[in-house]
Amino acid sequence: MCYCSSNTPFEECCGPFINSSHLPTTAEQLMRSRYSAYCTKNAEYIRATYVQNEQQHHSVEDILAFADVAQFIKLEIIDTGSTSEASYVEFKATYIAENKVCMLHEKSLFVKESEQWKYLDGTILPTLETKIGRNDECPCGSGKKYKKCHSN
Repeated sequence: MCYCSSNTPFEECCGPFINSSHLPTTAEQLMRSRYSAYCTKNAEYIRATYVQNEQQHHSVEDILAFADVAQFIKLEIIDTGSTSEASYVEFKATYIAENKVCMLHEKSLFVKESEQWKYLDGTILPTLETKIGRNDECPCGSGKKYKKCHSN
């Protein structure tokens, strides 16, 4: 199944966007594919899906450094919407980093640039981090202990 929690195979969901055989037709598709690109550590795709003016502020190396630290385990779409000039997607991306369950809760803004959806920016909403004990159940939902599942 796709990393973006769509219950569709990756090859039919985000894969075609990430491998450039198709373009996302909605902001939500772009957001989901960006999440999947973090999961698959495809920093080039993530950088390319920023608006042109923002790409210079996000190096492939920096994107990859975050993707290497974060083990993404769940994506939840909270809300989507559009104005005449842009679309937004509010989401929660849960990940494990440094033996903590972390969540990125963001309302992302997307615009069309050269007829393609691109990520412009986002508002990050506050969340809490939770320490994971080695013998705790893994937060990914596998039913295994953390030390046997996602622990480094």
